This record gives sequence, structure tokens and C-alpha cells, in this order.
Amino acid sequence: MSENKMYCIPEKFRKTENLHILFWLVKDVSWAMLWRPLGIAMIFPTITVAILITWQTRKIKAELFHNLAIVFWICANAMWMLLEFTGNDEHYRKYTSIPFGIGLFFILSYYLYILPKEKMREKKMAAAITNIDAQATMKVVVTNDPN
Repeated sequence: MSENKMYCIPEKFRKTENLHILFWLVKDVSWAMLWRPLGIAMIFPTITVAILITWQTRKIKAELFHNLAIVFWICANAMWMLLEFTGNDEHYRKYTSIPFGIGLFFILSYYLYILPKEKMREKKMAAAITNIDAQATMKVVVTNDPN
């Protein structure tokens, strides 16, 4: 039977993430409703909290790479919103693909390079532990042999 891994995030990080969701939703609702001042004002706290979350979870590779992607996604999203608010989206919207692409680079880097490396390392460690356990079992059997 496979062992289910537990993944926990400290409560203070979870509260920051929930605040981030609030900021992000207010920014996007403001964009959808064409509330320009509020939408523009929400760019700074939304990106700031995204960067804070990225910093807080930097020691967990999966979190780091996903949160870096989110930071660039929000930057692209904010850029797109500003372009629409200023009426420049027809000509310049294609430039939002730069931060979107950087975010995609982080996600692809994680899933195509880092995660497979981590899984390989886990397999090697599991094999080494199994080997050590097998050798220890053999020693016990040999030393307890009455012949």
C-alpha cells in the first residue's frame, strides 16, 4: 500500500494566501466592471503579496516555481488591464505574452526538469534504504542460524 504524503502550509502563510486571493479578485472585478481607479490601485498590493508569498515559500521548490509563475501571471494580467483601460490593448496586448511566457517557463522548468530530478532522487534513496534493510535482515538471519 502506498503511503500518502502530508503537505502542510503554516497558518500565517495560508492567511497571506487568502488575502492575496481577495486582492486579486478585487483587481479583476474592477477590471471587468471598468472601475479604473480601484483596478489600478489593486495592482500594487496584489503583486506585493504575490512576491511575499513567493519569498515565504522559497525553500519548497514546488511552491517557489508555482509562485514565481503566479507573480509573472499577475504582472501580465495587470499590464493587460492597464492597456485596456488606456485604450492601447489593440496594439500592445501582444507584449503581455512576455511575462506570461516567463511564468510558463517557470512552470515548465519545474515539471520537465526539477520534478523528474526530485522523483529520481527519491527512488534512489528508497532503493538505498531497501538495500540497507535487506543487508541488515541477512545479518540477523546469518547470526541466528543454529547450524
